Amino acid sequence: MSHGGRKARRRRRRRQLILAVGGAGILAVAAVSLLLLRGGRTEGAERLPGAAISDQRNGTSEGDVGNALLNSVTGEPAGGTAAGLGATPGGGQPGAAGTPAGGGQAGAAGTPAGGGQPGAAGTPVGGGQAGAAGTPVGGGQAGAAGPAKKQPPEGFELVFASEDWGLSFGEPGAQSVGNASAEDLAWYDAYYVGDDSEKIIYLTFDCGYENGNTEPILDALQKHGVPATFFVVGHFLETAPELVKRMVEEGHTVGNHTYHHPDMSSISDYDSFRKELDDVAALFHEVTGEELSPYYRPPQGKCNAQNVKMAQEAGYFTIFWSLAYVDWDTEKQPSHDSALEKLTARIHPGAVVLLHNTSRTNGEILDQLLTKWEEMGYIFKPLSDLTGNVVSAAD
Repeated sequence: MSHGGRKARRRRRRRQLILAVGGAGILAVAAVSLLLLRGGRTEGAERLPGAAISDQRNGTSEGDVGNALLNSVTGEPAGGTAAGLGATPGGGQPGAAGTPAGGGQAGAAGTPAGGGQPGAAGTPVGGGQAGAAGTPVGGGQAGAAGPAKKQPPEGFELVFASEDWGLSFGEPGAQSVGNASAEDLAWYDAYYVGDDSEKIIYLTFDCGYENGNTEPILDALQKHGVPATFFVVGHFLETAPELVKRMVEEGHTVGNHTYHHPDMSSISDYDSFRKELDDVAALFHEVTGEELSPYYRPPQGKCNAQNVKMAQEAGYFTIFWSLAYVDWDTEKQPSHDSALEKLTARIHPGAVVLLHNTSRTNGEILDQLLTKWEEMGYIFKPLSDLTGNVVSAAD
């Protein structure tokens, strides 16, 4: 082979080698790029343990079916992984309004799933402790939403000395004694007197019908800024709805005095007992658009242990009284002086005072009476202070 032929062959081999090396380089670069891309996706998945996929648009997530799902709007548990509108799946920490899934810590308004502790308005699932407005699901402790149902000691029996509520009075300024003790009554959410260590008055009125005296009573209460509870019957709701609305608007409590004002101690059937209360509650809601407060006063104070238990079962606190006077006879109204003397001499710390709205004397003296009680150092509180519950109406 000539010298020129050999040089041409060497040039062709050099070009083939360059092409081979270049092709391998391109393949290598492609492979590295592919690995990097795959690596990026893998790294992203590692940020979502359990392969949970969070849909930020509707606050739902899919993933570990074993975790509890908490609807961040309704608080109702379902059966998947928890997530909310600002959810961080897999244990991350959300912002102030976020809802963590799978054990993360919620922010100020967050709702934890699986036992975490929520913020002030949180709702725990599975045993967490709720804040002041919290509602526990599955064994948690609720906030200030009313006392747990009491359980009397084994063998305890509530005994009334009489089925007609009665009082005995001792020294002026001392608490009266009822025909059942305050301690015994409290086992069934029944009360007649409060703590004797503070000068507090719980002012109540029984409203059987309207005869023109309720308005001046409301005027006096408004002048002094005094809260009261009005126990109404069906007839009063039917005939004086505007006065009932005024009671609610001015911050008073409206309680249940039964629809027909019967002798409740003669009713032993729970459904019949409950109907007397339910009919008042239904009409009150129709008149005011509000829920009736859970306070029940037996007409004429006629009551027995079974009645108190049925009232508790129906969700009511039974409210008797520790101070009253003969004011209900519209034909024999007490004089101003005699009424003021009795109501100031017998007032006592923790008094639950019963007055009747039908009394002309009460309407005429209430302004003066409230002034005298205030001068004696008394303050006025709603029944919720006595019973320790929180209600949705005026209290």
